[in-house]
Amino acid sequence: MAKTALNKNLHQAKNAKKDEFYTQLTDIENELKHYKAHFRNKVVYCNCDDPRMSNFFHYFSYNFEDLGLKKLITTCYQNQHRDLFSQHDSERAIYLEYYGDKNNNKTPDVEEIGVQYLKGDGDFRSEESIALLKQADIVVTNPPFSLFREYVAQLIQYDKKFVIVGNHNAITYKEIFPHIKEDRIWLGYKYGDMAFKVPENYEQRETRFWKDKNGQKWRSFGNICWYTNLDIAKRHEDLILYKTYSEEDYPKYDNYDAINVDKTKEIPMDYKGAMGVPITFLDKYNPGQFEIIKFRKGNNDKDLSVNGKCPYFRILIKNKRISHGC
Repeated sequence: MAKTALNKNLHQAKNAKKDEFYTQLTDIENELKHYKAHFRNKVVYCNCDDPRMSNFFHYFSYNFEDLGLKKLITTCYQNQHRDLFSQHDSERAIYLEYYGDKNNNKTPDVEEIGVQYLKGDGDFRSEESIALLKQADIVVTNPPFSLFREYVAQLIQYDKKFVIVGNHNAITYKEIFPHIKEDRIWLGYKYGDMAFKVPENYEQRETRFWKDKNGQKWRSFGNICWYTNLDIAKRHEDLILYKTYSEEDYPKYDNYDAINVDKTKEIPMDYKGAMGVPITFLDKYNPGQFEIIKFRKGNNDKDLSVNGKCPYFRILIKNKRISHGC
């Protein structure tokens, strides 16, 4: 094997192991209950899910009739549990198509699920997977965190609706934030801690790792959220403001005409100008109440600073509801 190919495979193996987080059914149920009206008569595609263990496939197949789905498609990456140095001759990538319960037992039986073989490895970027993506109305999955930028770019390119799991730090990516600013992407309901099942070969290197009584390995994150472009009620809820502006409590930035606000709940209700708020603000963002101006940088294209110190990433916003200056 050539050195470049070896390095590529080692990098792929590292990322594949890092990206193998299996979402709990309860987390899927708790989020998707807010989107049910969107799924009626739609084709749902889960394109990063091993259908043999995916709770996304479980959720949509068992709730197919209740949601009024038209079709469910699920694919997964062939090499998910394989040694990348092998030839993978023993297993082929597959995709599943499900059209709902045919024998009225309210269970997605094996004979009701169409199993199709893929020529390639099932990577979401492959021509085969893209052809399936084109059939879909809504994409719902937990994509590889290491490929999140590329994954979202594909969804935008093909103009797909979606509900996907991601790390909230993705908000800060230069490839992601412009979509948030232009209201092409927003946050869903869950924001905060989530625990994921991880495979047996997952190495314990992080503090948020444990084994349950059955020996199942788990890894949790305190900064997980859902990203979507489906309209939801939360997006139209006003953030209740109660504090009033004062120069002492809200210092101005050195390099931009805006005040610094350390906590979302402390946004002053009476300030008309620009305000720098933490990225957690997006969990409460209502585009009817606030306008997003820009992210992180001041007029000199350096990070926003107060008295020479740079607070953690700030989003510059304005309150649309204030008609008079303070």
